[in-house]
Amino acid sequence: MKGEHAEFDLCEGDALILVDVQNDFLPGGALAVAAGDEVVPVANRYMAQFRSRNFPVFASRDWHPANHCSFAAAGGPWPPHCVSGTGGAAFAGALDPLAGEEVISKATRPDADAYSAFDGTDLAGRLAALGIRRVLVLGLATDYCVLATVRDALANGLVVVVPRDGVRAVDVEPGDGERALAAMSDAGAMLIGPGE
Repeated sequence: MKGEHAEFDLCEGDALILVDVQNDFLPGGALAVAAGDEVVPVANRYMAQFRSRNFPVFASRDWHPANHCSFAAAGGPWPPHCVSGTGGAAFAGALDPLAGEEVISKATRPDADAYSAFDGTDLAGRLAALGIRRVLVLGLATDYCVLATVRDALANGLVVVVPRDGVRAVDVEPGDGERALAAMSDAGAMLIGPGE
């Protein structure tokens, strides 16, 4: 494994944001991302690195009511997924236990969707209170919730780093994931490591 991943040198003021590494986004899930399970070992590796320095780890999750506006039955674009309290909404079983880490629940109201971990949550305030200046963002999916989270992190004045091997895309249109990575880079995020 060593040498396959870009090294990330931790500094004071760093935090890790895991975006929606949930069962419904993994192969076999209700809204599966192709090879979505491949982000889990990458997430575990970075969690171990951050935990070794007692640096904060935040994990966002879709936590939808059963009648959420993003679901096809309500006119939304997606099948029902990540309904609060269900196994599909649970964090991936192979993800190292999130013991003591901060969990950010988003899109919890039936009438409002939220792709970004910052949208409708107190994540920005929590990061500011901890003096966080730089975030490493990884998870699912590159072209939706990761992209939105990266954009909002940049808008909040944070330095953003995205490991290419720590994200996977929905790719509704072929190439959406690559375009999302390019958009992140163009917006000021730093991409590190090998691609998908």
